[in-house]
Amino acid sequence: MNASADPLSPDAESFAALLRPGGRLMGIDLGTKTIGVALSDVGRQVASPFETLKRTKFGPDSQRLGAIAQDHGVCGIVIGFPLNMDGTVGPRAQASRAFARNIAAALSLPVLLWDERMSTMAVERTLIEADLSRAKRAEVVDRAAAAYILQGVLDRLGRLARP
Repeated sequence: MNASADPLSPDAESFAALLRPGGRLMGIDLGTKTIGVALSDVGRQVASPFETLKRTKFGPDSQRLGAIAQDHGVCGIVIGFPLNMDGTVGPRAQASRAFARNIAAALSLPVLLWDERMSTMAVERTLIEADLSRAKRAEVVDRAAAAYILQGVLDRLGRLARP
């Protein structure tokens, strides 16, 4: 894939090669009404839920994400890619790809789309097991899903770094 033609990294290995040492990664769970945001630690070992943004228009959303990236030393972005269960790309995945391309251009940061199938369901199950009320779950599920997605990438990058 020609990197100049597509700002999105095709895989974790290509994405890792674009990251500066010591920078955090930002995870994004893109919904139709909200954007869940998570951040890694600087060692890229642990993803933590950070914030849930109410979606507005791309301009204000990208400005808020850019401010978070700048304030926290983010060097790359991971966006959940909601493939259909059979692995095909549906309308939500197409919207996520378009958002990813636009945010990569707006923030000049490398972006990786990461398969997020089952992530929200897994997070919901964990929150239910933690006995969180329905209202509390609704408040935290998006940023927790972003952390779940980001942790998958951090784990993959950790395996790549081991001999």
